[in-house]
Amino acid sequence: QVQLVESGGGLAQAGGSLRLSCTASGSIFSPNYMGWYRQAPGKQREFVARIHPYGSTYIEDSVKGRFTISRDNAKNTVFLQMNSLKPEDTAVYYCSLAWGNGNAVWGQGIQVTVSS
Repeated sequence: QVQLVESGGGLAQAGGSLRLSCTASGSIFSPNYMGWYRQAPGKQREFVARIHPYGSTYIEDSVKGRFTISRDNAKNTVFLQMNSLKPEDTAVYYCSLAWGNGNAVWGQGIQVTVSS
């Protein structure tokens, strides 16, 4: 069983930065894909960023140039560096870990609030 634990969320001012971390534990098999999604109040969960096992990254257009995803395979950890934050980035951010067979697990979510 795999568990994901997110950390690093909180409150930031517009233009500020936060760094989210997500560490996986348990029966983790490689290769795997790690990523971040977010859900704002009253909206559906949306894709933010994903990083493939060997480093390829995919970033959603609305955060491209502001957010960076990276991973430390030795520590089973994925990071989301969020710069130039905007109030519309306010959401609960979820970490995900997926495999090529379509199976995936999710973290419990972490709140990010950006004040104007």
